[in-house]
Amino acid sequence: QVQLVESGGGLVQAGGSLTLSCVASGSIRTINDMAWYRQSSGKQRELVALITIGGATNYADAVRGRFTIFRDNAKATIKLQMNALKPDDTAVYYCKAMSGAYHGPEMRETPYWGPGTQVTVSS
Repeated sequence: QVQLVESGGGLVQAGGSLTLSCVASGSIRTINDMAWYRQSSGKQRELVALITIGGATNYADAVRGRFTIFRDNAKATIKLQMNALKPDDTAVYYCKAMSGAYHGPEMRETPYWGPGTQVTVSS
């Protein structure tokens, strides 16, 4: 089992910056990819940024160049540095971790989600 807790959300003016943190606990040695997702009112949850255990990253087109995802494997944490924030970035941001383990004879990856942290960008 993996537990995730996000922090760092809040209210910021357009053009400002915030840094989100996600701390994993439990079976952290099983964690592979970690990612940030977000969900705004009336929209589906979408991938913001992903980072693999080896540090490879992927970003949504809407945030590429403005957001940076970081990973500290020793501390089982990820951070999302968000710069040049826009009102459209307003959403609940969720941390996700993929946990890989054998279930019977098969390796299976299980997603775990944090409860989310609100980011509100005012104009």
